Amino acid sequence: QVQLVDSGGGLVQPGGSLRLSCAASGSILSIGFMGWYRQAPGKQRELVAIITGTGSGYTNYADSVKGRFTASRDNAKNTAYLQMNSLKPEDTAVYYCNAAIATIGSSLQYTYWGQGTQVTVSS
Repeated sequence: QVQLVDSGGGLVQPGGSLRLSCAASGSILSIGFMGWYRQAPGKQRELVAIITGTGSGYTNYADSVKGRFTASRDNAKNTAYLQMNSLKPEDTAVYYCNAAIATIGSSLQYTYWGQGTQVTVSS
């Protein structure tokens, strides 16, 4: 089985920084893309950032976080990171990671989700 665990959320003042982690564990054969989503109260879940698993790790970001958030990954640790700088109150949400993962014994990749981690930006 596969498990994704989000961590690193918390309360931070506007302008502050946080670093989220997403660790995958279990019978992993390969990991494709890894992404970060967020969901604020009363709003739909939205894509924040995505990073591919091949080559240099191509990244793409929502317009609202470009220049402030940076996604990265450590393939040796099966872990993705989201460095969030210059945080704003509107960044407050539950952040979820997801990843396309193939398990040992299967060549198909399925999407898994982390449990979410709360980020609150407030003075």
